[in-house]
Amino acid sequence: MLLRTLVLSLATGLTGSAFAAAELPRHADLDLRTARQLADATLASCTGTVSVLDRGGNLLVTLRADGIGPHNTAASQRKAYTALSTKTPTRLFAERARSNPEAANLNTLDELLLLGGGVPLFAGDELVGALGVAGSGGGEQDENCASKAATIAGLQIKPENQGASK
Repeated sequence: MLLRTLVLSLATGLTGSAFAAAELPRHADLDLRTARQLADATLASCTGTVSVLDRGGNLLVTLRADGIGPHNTAASQRKAYTALSTKTPTRLFAERARSNPEAANLNTLDELLLLGGGVPLFAGDELVGALGVAGSGGGEQDENCASKAATIAGLQIKPENQGASK
């Protein structure tokens, strides 16, 4: 009996040390305060609807300015999701998809919206979330509003290591 207890203790000890917790990577993520800052910065200079997602695609904030059509709420969320999942501003992604016949079916995915106005948000080289704007006067204007808000919040719309020319 003593031998069995000793063997079990030894086996348990070895198993426990063999399966020690792995060192998992830590990631930056948008918080509610920053998401509100992004949304407020967007609506301070543009009229429309703005949605902010965290790095996991979870909705943090959606704000719709007075008089903006309700369809823009879903559009801003889908633009943000498209930018997050592709790590690309949606206007650029839409241009690339139009010029690539193999990408023609991307517009059939309910989650994606191939219109300008969504930008991925990077802190340094790390994707931390996305911002989508809809209803401010077209895709280019929507994207300009989103880009300006990202700059105000100290975030980039592409990784730092890509440089300004890419």
